[in-house]
Formats: sequence, C-alpha cells, structure tokens
Amino acid sequence: MSPPLQFPRLGASACVWRDGRVLLIERAKPPIGMWSLPGGHVEPGETAAAAALRELQEETGLSAALGHFVGLYEIIRHDGAGRVAVHFAVACYAGIAGEGEARAASDARSVRWVLPDEFSHFALAPNIAEAVAKARLVLGL
Repeated sequence: MSPPLQFPRLGASACVWRDGRVLLIERAKPPIGMWSLPGGHVEPGETAAAAALRELQEETGLSAALGHFVGLYEIIRHDGAGRVAVHFAVACYAGIAGEGEARAASDARSVRWVLPDEFSHFALAPNIAEAVAKARLVLGL
C-alpha cells in the first residue's frame, strides 16, 4: 500500500517575456490542452527558483534571468466526494528570455509567445492571467 498523498505540493513556474509577449505552453499531460506557464514540481533539496528555471529549460529549451518573485498561486480541486484531490502551491518567477528559440519538449505539447490581450483565445490554467499581469508590472513592461 502506498502512503497517502500529502498536500499541498510545491510547484514553480516561469513567467518569461520577449518583445512584449509571454511564453505559454500547451500541456501534454492532464489537463491536456490547457495553456500555462512553463513549470512543475519542486524536487526535494531544490529551491523553487531553481525548479522554475529547470522546468523552463526542460519544457521549452530556453533559459532566462528569473530575478523577480511574482507570487504564490494555489490550485485546489476536489473529487466527487468533496475530498481534496489536488492542491498545489505554485511559486511564480518572472524574467526576460535568454537567447534561442522556444520549442515544445518534456511535458509541453506546443509553445507560443502570446500578447496578454490574446488570452481570451486560450484555455488558460488557473491563476495564469493574474500571474502574468503581476509579472508585467514587476518587470515594467
């Protein structure tokens, strides 16, 4: 018997910008087809900032200077019986993309540079629009 899952689980994401556009990934794992910032689980012994940079590299092939903490965003979902099925606390970091072209890899089905005004055309993961708006302010874009 496996031990019960412990909640919340810590995640990290990268809100990366280039030429006034933010990098979004289309998820290749559930929830498939949803668009989000590159990100994922923080590994034991890894800082959240290091995890955001690692996930950015794994999912898009890019690097970035993620010098700004944007905020902590929670995703909580319940099952049919009302029990917590998912609870993530995601630390979001913002910065400017490094050199190179973004490409879908790892958990990303596709990647796209998007103007925030275009968000209505995407099925966004929870908290993405809020995190992007705050990152934009923090970065002065």
